[in-house]
Amino acid sequence: MDIDEIKPRQKEKEEELIQSQRGAIDRFVKKKSQVSSNNQSVDPSTLALDIIPYNDPVDGHTEPETNAEVEEDNVDINLNTSPIADVDDSCQHDIFDPRYWCSLDQKQLDILAQKGPRRDLSIKKCPKDRYSRRFSAEFYNRYLSNGEHCDRDWLVYYKELDKVFCFGCKLFTKGQQKGQLANDGCNNWTHISTRLKEHETSVDHILNMTNWYELRTRLKKHQTIDKAAQRQLEKEKDHWRKVLFRIVCIVKFLAKNNLAFRGSKSKLYEDSNGNFLGLVEMLAEFDPVIQEHVRRITNEETHAHYLDFKIQNKLLHLLAFSIRSEIIKKIKHAKYFSVILDCTPDASHQEQMSLIIRYVDLSSGHACIEESFLEFLDVNDTTGQGLFDVLENELKLLDLDINDVRGQGYDNGSNMKEKHQGVQKKLLNVNPRAFYYACGCHSLNLTLCDMAKTRGRAKDFFGIIQRIYTIFANSTKKWHILKDNISGWTLKSVSATRWESRVESVKSIRFQCVDIREALLQVSEIDKDPMTSS
Repeated sequence: MDIDEIKPRQKEKEEELIQSQRGAIDRFVKKKSQVSSNNQSVDPSTLALDIIPYNDPVDGHTEPETNAEVEEDNVDINLNTSPIADVDDSCQHDIFDPRYWCSLDQKQLDILAQKGPRRDLSIKKCPKDRYSRRFSAEFYNRYLSNGEHCDRDWLVYYKELDKVFCFGCKLFTKGQQKGQLANDGCNNWTHISTRLKEHETSVDHILNMTNWYELRTRLKKHQTIDKAAQRQLEKEKDHWRKVLFRIVCIVKFLAKNNLAFRGSKSKLYEDSNGNFLGLVEMLAEFDPVIQEHVRRITNEETHAHYLDFKIQNKLLHLLAFSIRSEIIKKIKHAKYFSVILDCTPDASHQEQMSLIIRYVDLSSGHACIEESFLEFLDVNDTTGQGLFDVLENELKLLDLDINDVRGQGYDNGSNMKEKHQGVQKKLLNVNPRAFYYACGCHSLNLTLCDMAKTRGRAKDFFGIIQRIYTIFANSTKKWHILKDNISGWTLKSVSATRWESRVESVKSIRFQCVDIREALLQVSEIDKDPMTSS
């Protein structure tokens, strides 16, 4: 053979080798897919994987000039977007990507074997190589010598690598196997028909396909070798779901009724261990799930019992976050809202500001006005500017626009209502549409209290009512005399903060004046104190 003929052939073989190794390094690199338009990751296990056959070409036929047309009705809607599932920021690879099939765990292999390979049937024209050859979807089908044809369900084309793979061989082969279809993929489109025919008639391919079909059948019928272990695992998972459901119900009950969770002890069946553990003990008396859970704890068969105070706090935070998210969703749906603030010191002398949002609830089908308490805010600066800064920051954290505020309501404190430096003025400077209205009940109470303090008869009237209550309340013996003489309303102290509460104090004397007078006469006879007798 002439040396001039050998050199082009050697060059051609070298180029073919380079072309076959293209993209081989991608197996060792984790590639991040582009995030989908709705910013949500796609769960590969939820994708539809129906394989739709094409018209079969004649066996041994090379790639045609144009690919076969695919009807729109036959294309799976889940495959129209991208052949690769979206990958989130945690770099979790797509189990349908052939580059990662060698690194899947047993659970992922079972899912992949049951689902089967995924084909992008929307591809009509693949990229051409230097010989103007390319992959066609018609290679998914095979014609037999007797005229029948079947689907090569094991053949997978990967667009990013421009290669085809054997699903069964690449998934079930242990170690290296002959042929590019079972290893790095094949893209020799000139001889692709020959390569496919040789591969599908090989002993290794038939053995791997048998293993795949058998595993898929067993998975569908739940007849795998670890059937008993899987049944026990599902039973255990169901047990823990039921335990957590009951624990969450206990937490919801205590939180809804504003009851204390914990006592001085933190173990089951100990005195003073609190309401939470007490309810667990009560449920164990008749509920078989909690009874089994308590048995495991007392026999030290498990260290995960979900009864610790940290779990209680986490569940409370999760429930609170869920409720607040639902409230915020309703507020955003209504768009406009009003804010109501009030400050008071707690038992630890920490100034706290309560935040209440007033909005129109449209979720139930008809409009109704709702007032929802969101949270207590710790306040160190009680000036108008300090309170406004806390309110503004909290609205930003709740993702609520301060420009959507259409009302603000506070008490009559100077730091709240002051027209130059109060909270209402600071908010009006930012949003002129936030109409301010002082609390009507608080304003009425202040007005009536000031009127009562300035009128002599009013001072004497309420002073006598308070003194009558004090006479009977200072002694259990005198209170017993009062109870013997009255049968209706009992005496009440005059409220110092709410004017409407004073009505109850006056009502008991107004309608039982004769009975109370008789009780006072009896007290004056037995009491030697001149102040009381007078």
